[in-house]
Order: sequence, then C-alpha cells, then structure tokens
Amino acid sequence: MSKPLNIGMIGYGFMGRTHSNAYRQVSKFFKRGRTPVLKACCARNAEKIKAFAENWGYESYETDWRRIIERKDIDLVDIGSPNNTHHEIVLAAAAAGKMILCEKPLAMNVAEGEAMVAAVEKAGVPNMVWFNYRRVPAIALARQLVDEGRIGRAFHYRATYLQDWTIAADVPQGGAALWRLDAAVAGSGVTGDLLAHSIDTAEWLNGPITRVTAATETFVKERVHAETGKVQPVGIDDACMFLARFKNGSMGTFESTRYARGRKNYNTFELNGEAGSVYFDLEDPQYLQYFKYNDPKTGAKIEPHLTGWQKIHVTNGEHPYMKNWWVPGCTVGYEHTFTNALADFLEGLDTGKPTQPDFRCALHTQKVCDAVLASAKSGKWVEIG
Repeated sequence: MSKPLNIGMIGYGFMGRTHSNAYRQVSKFFKRGRTPVLKACCARNAEKIKAFAENWGYESYETDWRRIIERKDIDLVDIGSPNNTHHEIVLAAAAAGKMILCEKPLAMNVAEGEAMVAAVEKAGVPNMVWFNYRRVPAIALARQLVDEGRIGRAFHYRATYLQDWTIAADVPQGGAALWRLDAAVAGSGVTGDLLAHSIDTAEWLNGPITRVTAATETFVKERVHAETGKVQPVGIDDACMFLARFKNGSMGTFESTRYARGRKNYNTFELNGEAGSVYFDLEDPQYLQYFKYNDPKTGAKIEPHLTGWQKIHVTNGEHPYMKNWWVPGCTVGYEHTFTNALADFLEGLDTGKPTQPDFRCALHTQKVCDAVLASAKSGKWVEIG
C-alpha cells in the first residue's frame, strides 16, 4: 500500500505550477510506494499564495519559508523560488532532515552549490534537481540509443537554445515576473537559465565537458527595474555562445539567446558519431531523428540505397515513459516531463538508488556555467575541475 509523502512547495510562479501539477498527476499514472500529498505551499504575498493553494488543492499555506522547514508534517521541500533563494533554503531543509527537490540552476555559483551538496550529503537526504528535459521521451530515447552503442565514438555535439521575449528595450528587469533579467536574483542570464538545460542534456548524453571558451553579449545595457522604477544597468547575459571539449574527445558548440526573433523555446541538439547521429527539437518534441550508418552489433554498413534520417514518432509503449500514458500515436507535452521526473524520484525512494540528476550531478553543470562566464570575461579557455 502506498504511503503518503507530504509536500511543502516554496514558490507559486511558473515552476510552482509545473511541480504542483506533477504532484497531483503522478500517482494516477505511475505506481509507486509513495503518494504525494499537497500539504503546504509558501510565498511572501499572502493573497497570492492563498489563491494558489486553493487552486491547486494545498491543505495550507505559509508566508515564511522557514515555517515550511519547521513543520513536522512536511516530508519533502520543493524549491521553485528564484535562484538567489536556493542556497539558504537548502541548507535549512537539509539540517531539518527534509527530502529536497530544487529547480535549476542549482545555485547562483559554484561556491553556493558546493555548500548545498555538502549539506544534503551530510544529512543523507534524498535530493534531485528538476532538469526536466531528460524526461522528454524522445531525449530519453536518444540516451537509450547512445547506451546501445548506436552512435559509436562521438565526434560532435551541437546545441542551441533560442528565445525572443526580451528584445524590446522597454521590458523591465526584476520583480515577480521578470526576476530572470535581474542579475542579483538570477545570477546570470541565458547561461544559467537556458544553457544550464543544454549542458545537463549534453553531459547526460555525451559525458563530462572538460574545458570551454565563450563569449557573451548584453544587447540592452540599461532597463527600468520593476521594483524601484529606476533605470539600472543590466547585469545578465542576453546571449552566450561557447565552444567545448568533452572528456571523450568530441567537440561541442553551444549557443543561446533571448534575441532570436520568432524563436519561442527553440531547444535543439545534434550528436554525431562514427556509427550514427541523433537530432532533437523541443518545438517538435514527439520526434527523435536518427541516422543509422552501421549495425552496432555486426558493424556492417547499412546498404547505401537505404541510408537516410529516420523520424521516429516516440509514442509507442516501448518508448521511454510512454507505457504509462496514452495509446501509440497520442503525444505527451511539456507538463508530462515533470511528472516523469517525479515518478523517477519516487522510484528512487522505493529502490534506494539516488535519482539523477542529484545535487552533485547538478553541481558539475554549475561548474560548466561558471566556467563559461569566466571565459567570456577573460577571453581564454577555462578548464573545468
């Protein structure tokens, strides 16, 4: 019989909604030993968090995150609040022995991330970072193809993550809606917000990144701050591009911007290897494109007249996660990636095997992000420890 898992959700914005939806849905589609219970949610604005609690079905709400930590009826603390809050909340939650799920990026910088990893490992509490794109069925299938040897020796990895929502100079920075443009709250711009996803996916598919060289640009140098009403310098990166070397010897290119007119959430990657290639586009998420050059078992080359890219519709029961959802041909969407991630975390509680990416794994992504920003300042290659 499934046991209750009492959730304390911190934050009510975009991520608070996606996580709350996952808690409500997961037990309806995945059989696990724990059933999430929406026990309490938290934000500073009492009116807004009360409305959030009523909408999502939380039993109670708080206006101070410390109360969530102190409550004996909370088993798991979920941090969906802005980046500059993660460090303090994690240290307190770990000291209180709570399980912790944290939005990405893990921290504002490596120093904070290292302290967070030390805290959860000392406390021995289960933990996970919500890099949800690993749970897109097509991306999980790409990982399966890599594990099956269908890509072979890797040569190239290229990733793009493009949006266009900050092009207008009159878009303010800061506040509840636009904190991602405020360096004091976000830590960085597209590097921590978007490229962190690209880096996590790349390292999951292709192994560790060992060195980078980067360039960043802030196209609008000053913006009105939503909270003060004053024009202030913009401290985040609007765009970033970097070259990377992977431990396996392959080369990587990464590009991200919020100034790509017409691109809303254009997150793509392509991995080219000796035996084959894979390509994915988040704006067409039900498909994985795969090029097979030779048979991984026999090494025999595919007949020339049969070679070509395959467009695999990832909706069959044998595809990752899909047996828990609909019949073949029926697609899943963005919100399902969080439910899939939560299902994996709950399975980890059942088996005792830590779910990835945990805080230590996410710390390496943070190291790559910090190295990218350091390289952009120095103009030099930066090694990643």
